[in-house]
Amino acid sequence: MIHSLIAIVVVAQETPFILFGCALFAAALFVYVFYQPGEVEVGEAKTRYGYLQERRDATYENLRDLNFEYKAGKLSEEDYAMQQASLEDEAAAILAEMEAIEKTQLREPLAKGGRA
Repeated sequence: MIHSLIAIVVVAQETPFILFGCALFAAALFVYVFYQPGEVEVGEAKTRYGYLQERRDATYENLRDLNFEYKAGKLSEEDYAMQQASLEDEAAAILAEMEAIEKTQLREPLAKGGRA
């Protein structure tokens, strides 16, 4: 009986510390979740041309991987030819669009009275 009474007194003395700890944790969690820093770093804006460059690089890498897998014997001749044609068509479309953008960018200074 005395041991249970001592336990109750100890728990009663610790209760304010436990409540304070829980409140402090809740406040820290609230600040962590909802705090918005004053200045947010923004990456450079992506242009269509930059996006096409990334796609071109990924397509070339896929072609290299395809060639490696074919030489390693993982692909049949038919699968290799089909996938290679698909990737080459994709690369050609990407390069054509990049070229169109480059031509448009060269024409814009001429239209504004600049020199080429």
